[in-house]
Amino acid sequence: MPLQESGEMYLETIYILSQKSDEVRAIDVGEHMGYSKPSVSRGLSLLKQEELAETDSRGFIKLTPEGEDRAKRIYERHVLLTKLLVNIGVDEETAAEDACRVEHYISDKTFEAIKAHNLKYGKKD
Repeated sequence: MPLQESGEMYLETIYILSQKSDEVRAIDVGEHMGYSKPSVSRGLSLLKQEELAETDSRGFIKLTPEGEDRAKRIYERHVLLTKLLVNIGVDEETAAEDACRVEHYISDKTFEAIKAHNLKYGKKD
């Protein structure tokens, strides 16, 4: 089932935070996103309903295997689109903000074409 943009943002944020620490809490998600505790609670509740995230007995948030897979795909879009925009001359901050908006709306087909183009013509890091 397709998630709304906000659900994808929560998945991506949990994924990013989980790369830095095994112990991701709702307060960490809220601080990272700049969202209130009730907003984060609602967002996490939706992810749990979709079986994309779960909370352990100590209150730490973990992505389910499906949730992690989806989060990785979203994050990959963000990273590649940011890189592409920077490579064409957009400053880093604007590129990251714009990539964040675009990543939720382009189709898989378009993203795969961008990925293929980047592999063939993109700057090598």
